[in-house]
Amino acid sequence: MESKRITLLNSKLAGFSHYDGPLAWPQLQVGSQLTPVTEDNKYDPNAVALYFADYKLGYIPRENNEIIFQFLDMGWAEVFDVRISRMSREEHPERQVDISVGICRKPTAQGK
Repeated sequence: MESKRITLLNSKLAGFSHYDGPLAWPQLQVGSQLTPVTEDNKYDPNAVALYFADYKLGYIPRENNEIIFQFLDMGWAEVFDVRISRMSREEHPERQVDISVGICRKPTAQGK
């Protein structure tokens, strides 16, 4: 049975050129899964960093992160499916990568 996914957000990946994005670029592709992680951040109390393996790629933009931060903070990380939805080397570094944040059914003890 395939898991249902509802798209919550389509956005640019904020801060891509300021972190490990350029280092990770050769390994990234459209569809690559990213891991959202809440982070203590003096500039944004609802900061959600996005990782690909050990590479910190940037953040969910501040104007879109509050509800995602709250769910992650409450332990619901497994319902989020964050993926790269577009890549363009020709764009300005802060517009090179788009993300799609989806929510999926939370796994049950029976794995359903």
